[in-house]
Amino acid sequence: MRSLAVWKFASCDGCQLSLLDCEDELLPLAGALDIAYFLEAGRADVRDEYDLSIVEGSITTAEDAERIREIRAHSRRLVTIGACANAGGVQALRNNASVEEFVGLVYANPGYISTLETSTPASAHVAVDFELQGCPPDKGQLLELISAYLNDRAPMLHAHSVCVECKRAGNVCVTVAHGTPCLGPVTHAGCGALCPSYDRGCFGCFGPMEAPNPGSLGAWMTTHGLAERDVVRLYRTFYAFADD
Repeated sequence: MRSLAVWKFASCDGCQLSLLDCEDELLPLAGALDIAYFLEAGRADVRDEYDLSIVEGSITTAEDAERIREIRAHSRRLVTIGACANAGGVQALRNNASVEEFVGLVYANPGYISTLETSTPASAHVAVDFELQGCPPDKGQLLELISAYLNDRAPMLHAHSVCVECKRAGNVCVTVAHGTPCLGPVTHAGCGALCPSYDRGCFGCFGPMEAPNPGSLGAWMTTHGLAERDVVRLYRTFYAFADD
């Protein structure tokens, strides 16, 4: 029986809750694997080796950096899920500002706070076998990812944009029809075009699609009345430290 471990770093726990939200769908899978370490579900059996480790959250302290390296050393496969683990998350907004200033404003005794200057993805510290996008990720994709790696096959997940999902859903394009700023053309699919389905622009919570062109889309938004700082803010909301 294959062993599964789920690890938390700096995050809101939403990605782990997506796994727990699988409920009935998770039961058949749970019977085929040994959930060895998953504190969110109440199981903590520390072992020497794990067949599959799932990591949620960004690396924000020196202790985090040491722990992710230790987990990698004891994991046959390591996958990251969610915006924090894949691109530093919302907390990576601090990467473009002064951490000392933030700490001084928030905490009465900043001397007790020990943190890194940046919030980084796990891939900045260790080799990652697969990155599952989303804030939080889709539970169907999460189940497919676990099933694939426990059966030694590649995950069957698409890399196209949210625009493709909009077309499949028969949605009218909110940008073309209403001039609404939308990150759908550069955002990874997986949400089912949730926001555009309710006449709202995509906020990019599933991260960059494969080979995006954010410069072109950003230029279009500025020429149609959106201030440059607002375009930057829109891109940095969920995946502030993403490469693209």
